Amino acid sequence: MISGEFGGRRLFAVPGNKTRPTTDKVKESLFNILGPYFDGGAVLDLFAGTGGLGIEAVSRGMDRAVLVDRQGAAIKVITRNVAVTKVPDRFTIVHAAAAAYLQRAVGTIQFDLVFLDPPYAQQEIVKTITTLADDDLLRPGARIVAETDTKVAYPAVPRFQLQRQVTYGITELAIFRYEGDEDN
Repeated sequence: MISGEFGGRRLFAVPGNKTRPTTDKVKESLFNILGPYFDGGAVLDLFAGTGGLGIEAVSRGMDRAVLVDRQGAAIKVITRNVAVTKVPDRFTIVHAAAAAYLQRAVGTIQFDLVFLDPPYAQQEIVKTITTLADDDLLRPGARIVAETDTKVAYPAVPRFQLQRQVTYGITELAIFRYEGDEDN
């Protein structure tokens, strides 16, 4: 943890090299860009790894987080990390592939903040954020943070505004704002 309600607590890492945790430097910069604290809402950490980004968002004021990962080792670590917070009822841990979770979530929740940190070899950011919008999983004004390698170029995405792109070494953060459906 860097800041907020759970400040100073150490999170566990996923053993091996199948996950790529966001470094503390990138995480701190990200939350400085987003605004250091939140006033409620729901966050989705879709490729959660350790769950660190979603846990940090709740620590900084989000009401609840859904932490999704498809790897069993990651789910075990996420469970341990959520236990460190001492408020497990504010977290939902889902062992599923991202696309499978999004299909199940339709009609059950809307998110105010979404973290997308897929494996670099499987980056489908535009497809994923379009699915989130098409399936009504985002509140108007929701922000989506995509963590990718620096080789990704984003086309214009209907209903989204690319607000900022920042590069940290081999990592790039892109922050999108959901403008809502044109019908609204």
